[in-house]
Amino acid sequence: MTQELSHITTDEIPIEVLRQDINEICGSFEIEPAHREGPSHGLARSQKMGGFDAALVSLDAQHVNRTRTCIRRDPAEYLYMLVQDVGECVVHQNGAATLLRPGDMFLVDATRPSQFIYDGKLSHQISVHLPRDEMIGRFGSICEGGVAVDRTDPLWVALRAVLCKMTQCPPGAGTHLSEAFYGLLGAYLHQRHTQLPDARGQIVEQALHLMARHFRDPDFGPSKLASELRVSLRSLQRYFEPLGETPGQRLLHLRLARAHSELSGGRCRDGAVADCAYRCGFNDLSHFYRAFRQRYGTTPGAVAAVSGNAGVIG
Repeated sequence: MTQELSHITTDEIPIEVLRQDINEICGSFEIEPAHREGPSHGLARSQKMGGFDAALVSLDAQHVNRTRTCIRRDPAEYLYMLVQDVGECVVHQNGAATLLRPGDMFLVDATRPSQFIYDGKLSHQISVHLPRDEMIGRFGSICEGGVAVDRTDPLWVALRAVLCKMTQCPPGAGTHLSEAFYGLLGAYLHQRHTQLPDARGQIVEQALHLMARHFRDPDFGPSKLASELRVSLRSLQRYFEPLGETPGQRLLHLRLARAHSELSGGRCRDGAVADCAYRCGFNDLSHFYRAFRQRYGTTPGAVAAVSGNAGVIG
């Protein structure tokens, strides 16, 4: 089990206050709260970490978006290393969906649109802000566009250790740690760029891209995915074992997350929960309702109703 780094404690807070704090510390984002009425649980505060500006963020939002409008409003010329500390988050950037669990890291490009899905569950994250000019000057374009850090790579362990030290060093100290972090991150980026990934890593990366592209197609499942990747279904399942889930489970969670996001975001204005299910890749409504309730502890209709979709029956 990965040790928690942030030790964030949270109380109920008005969503307007949480929005303001996040926008002041992290830049312009659109935040969809877990509940349209009432407070959220959350906290956002800035902190120095080894010579870097960082943000400690805790929230139970449905999802957070950085749209093109947000980028025009606040260019935010930086990249930031997003460290998932507690809970889960699905990051959408550059056409790919990446599930972050505690300990996972993702280098987010603030100059490109992104979405972070939390499904209303409490999530703690550390965001280490890396000046874009400095990153481009050191590593060139290989750091742009959104990069997941593979936790099976030995450099992940080294990056994690430096991050742990950075959280413990006094404010204003730790310049040597920031240089160590740059060095390790650069080694990872260059290795990723110049070397062909191993068969497992390459196939998993391609599989995640295909899932993000085709999850709305109800006929797209693990067998079709394996066929497009030209591997056996059993081999594909083995490649996913380090992620702690099967390809089918990952695809199901992606579809459920999108359906929950649409229902809670008020995009089913006609009260058509079934239409939402079909649009998100389900062709069996019984399966959709059962899986949705199992994952979220409530019905799709109840989620839509809270979002103001009167007349929905779940």
